[in-house]
Order: sequence, then C-alpha cells, then structure tokens
Amino acid sequence: MKLSRSSSIYYQKVLRDFFSSSSILNSSSIARSDSLYRRISPLGDPRVSVVPVLDQWVREGRPVDRQHIRFIIKELNHYKRFKHSLEISEWMSDKRYIPLSIADVTTRLNLILRVYGLEQVENYFNNIPQKLKQFEVYTALLNCYAHEKSIDKAESVMQKLRDMGCAKTPLSYNILMNLYYQTGSKEKLDALMHEMDKKGICYDNYTLTIRLSAYAATSDSEGIDNIMTKMESDPRIILDCNTYGVAANGYLKVGLLDKALEMLKKLEGLTTTTKRICVAFNVLLKLYAEAGKKDELYRIWNLYKEKEKIYNKGYISMLSSLLKFNDIEGAEKIFEEWELRGLSYDFRIPNFLIDAYCRNGLLGKAEALLNKGIEKGGNPLVSTWCCLAGGYLEHDQVPKAVEALKKAIVVESPSSNPNKDALVSCLEYLEGQGDMDRAEEFISLLTIQGIFSAVIHDKLFNYIKDKK
Repeated sequence: MKLSRSSSIYYQKVLRDFFSSSSILNSSSIARSDSLYRRISPLGDPRVSVVPVLDQWVREGRPVDRQHIRFIIKELNHYKRFKHSLEISEWMSDKRYIPLSIADVTTRLNLILRVYGLEQVENYFNNIPQKLKQFEVYTALLNCYAHEKSIDKAESVMQKLRDMGCAKTPLSYNILMNLYYQTGSKEKLDALMHEMDKKGICYDNYTLTIRLSAYAATSDSEGIDNIMTKMESDPRIILDCNTYGVAANGYLKVGLLDKALEMLKKLEGLTTTTKRICVAFNVLLKLYAEAGKKDELYRIWNLYKEKEKIYNKGYISMLSSLLKFNDIEGAEKIFEEWELRGLSYDFRIPNFLIDAYCRNGLLGKAEALLNKGIEKGGNPLVSTWCCLAGGYLEHDQVPKAVEALKKAIVVESPSSNPNKDALVSCLEYLEGQGDMDRAEEFISLLTIQGIFSAVIHDKLFNYIKDKK
C-alpha cells in the first residue's frame, strides 16, 4: 500500500519543511551564493566529485558561509543530486570550515540514507556527539526507519522520544502513523491517535490526512465521512485540494459517485485561492476521468487554460485522463496543442499516444510518432520500446518485438524490468526459428543489463546448448 502523489502531499511537505534548513535565505543571499552554485551545478554526473570545486573556491580566498552551503545542498536535493549534497555536507564539517549544527546533522542523516542506505545511517548516528542527539536528530532517525519501513526500529526510536519527554508534538506521531498506513497496520495507527488524544496532542492537517488516506485505501466510506466532518468543522484545520482529492478518490473506490463529485466541486472552488493551482487542476483532471465524466474533463481543461499557463505535467495529466476513455482522437488534438507550445520534449507525452496506438493495432502511427520524437531530439523510454514490443507480439511481428526489447534493455535500469511475457515470447520465437546464436546474444544482452541474473543466464544457455 503506497501513498498516492496527492494523498501524501501534506506528509511530504511537513517533513521537507522540518528537515530543511531552519533559516530561509533571502534573495540577496541567494545571489551571493550564485557564483559557487553555478560552478557546482553543471557537474551532473554523480561519479564526478564536487570537492575539487569547493577546494578551489577556498583557495581563491572566497568566504564559506553556512547559509550559502545550506542553500546549495537544498537546491541539489531538489534535483535529487543526493551524492553531491552529501559530499558538500561532509566537506563543510570535515575541512572544519563550519561546525555541524543539529539542522546539519538531520540533513546529513537523510542524505546518507539516500546514498548509502540504513546501515550507514546507523553507523553515522552512533558516532554523533551526544550533545547533538536532540529531538530533531532522533526524529530524523525515526524518519529514516520509516522510509525503509523498519517498524521495530522506528517504534524503538519513538519510545526513546517518549522517554526523553519529546513526543509532545504531532510530528513524530505523523511519521510513525504514515509508516503504519503504508504497511497496513490499521490497529497501530488508531492506537497512536488514541495516545495523542490521551496526551492532549492536537491533530494537525497531516495527522488527519494520513488517517483519511488510510480510510480511502480500505474503502471505508464511513471513516472518510467522519474525518471530513472533523476537518471541515475544526477552524484550526485548513483543507486544501489534496484533502478533497483523497476523499473524492476514496468515494469513487466504493462507488459513491455523488459524494465524490461533491468533493471535486469543493476542490474546484479552491482553484481561485490556492498557490498550487497546477496541482489542483491536475488532480481534477485525473479524478473526473476516473469518475467517467468526460464532459467535465474537457470543461476543467478549458478552465485550466484560461487561468494558468500549462506545462508538460498538465499535458501529461490531460492525455492520461483522455486515454482512460480510449479517446485517441481527442488525445491527438491535445498532443498537437502541446507540440505548438514548443515546450521541452518530454517523451512521456508522445509515449501516451504510442501506447494507445499499439493497444489498438495502429502500429504504423506508433512507429511514425516514435521516429518523429527521435528527430526532435527526444529520447524514447523503456516503456516506449516495451509498448511497441507488445504491439508487435500482438500482431505476430516477433522479429520487430525482439529488436524493440533490445532497445528497451539499452536504456533499462535493473530495478524496472521489461514485460516478462514479452521476453519469454521472444526467446520462444528465436528457439522455434532455430536461431540459437541470436538467442544466445539476446540472453547475454539481458544479463549484461541486469535483467537476468547469472544463475538464470547459465540455465538458459544450458537449455540452448541442449537444443543444439
């Protein structure tokens, strides 16, 4: 069970705010840090160290300021450049330019988790000076355990916070509650809320949104009703588009269309006041499509265009929503709008149409759109080639499917495998054609790219040799 993008926004925001720098840089300080950041920014390859750039900065006699360093780390984190962020954090203290603060330690724990994993987090935590092991640091450790779904260790840290007398705010409870929600531990989630009640710790938006998400995930419409009533009647709680989105999604899951549409109307009412207007419209597009309301989908899209300049994420939302109705003609028109905008060529956008074409036997259109995207400088995704392979297999064009899967593997990451049925079909085809050399080449390529393990590789090769 996972938090959806919309249902977890409260939780993600509070953690981001809590674990980021405690001081906000003003525009002038950002400008002063710009020169160093511009030197570091182009080094996108995580295998290339940023330390030489930092050392050169110091050799030039330039100042090293904590706030500037924090700004750079925060910016790199935004772009998921965690290894470089960690290098900068370690350089900052190891060179003894800036002593570590509690906020720096919490940031580093999160970075170590991202780069090296939980074992190294624990090693680092065990060596932190005792004076720095305060509430914030234990809470950061709790967050690391929650991120890795290590329930026993997370509960142990939570007990430590209780023993320290620090479990007095919703934050640590929210982290643990979210872990229980993600792992389906409903009883433990309820027990934490009862503990908060007993201690007089007031629920906040995040507490109630996590509980709302849990009710929605289990299709508990009565629970959704109760939480929404509680939130709407509490003047301390500020409902936003994500709250209504979670509720609407939950009602749709149990077939309560009228209640879902009521939530979507309330969500739409927030588009005049929210700062996250693009998020609100994208949620509306997705949920009106799931509700089967095609007319409302187009109405929201036109309203979106009136109020806001739409970028790639908006087009992704509209295309994915239209194709839930298999409205290929409508999707083609939206795609043409996107092309005319001249935005950056994000291959996820043509990929929606390529997938739809393949599923509907329009392989010529799929190939034409693929080639057009490549000509424009786009880079096809793994899923692009897998869509084509599936379409080819469906229409008995197995040689083309083999070539498509080979191209998929070239851009494939070991954590996301191509469709196994497609792979099996291709291997069976090669075997049936007696093309064992090509089959061996195919298996070797799969192994090199991490799709097959060495054990599977050997078993397949032995099978092929027996066939020979």
